[in-house]
Amino acid sequence: MPIKSYLAHPHNGKKNELVQALSRIDQCEVMPAQNKDLLILITETESNTEEEILKEKLEALKSLKLLAMVSGFNTPQKN
Repeated sequence: MPIKSYLAHPHNGKKNELVQALSRIDQCEVMPAQNKDLLILITETESNTEEEILKEKLEALKSLKLLAMVSGFNTPQKN
């Protein structure tokens, strides 16, 4: 179960648009910074396949300028 945190930088004037777009994605939790044009993004997916699909969704967001991973780990699933 991959869990990752990112700093998301919107294009100029697109912060609110990016917050709304990220909030609509089930695997994302987004927190806007109070004093900067910056978002904190936490993602959690159930599989590598779901992680790849999420990556494609994030790359398609026109309001997203830069996405920098801060931390990521994978919790092994017990059978």
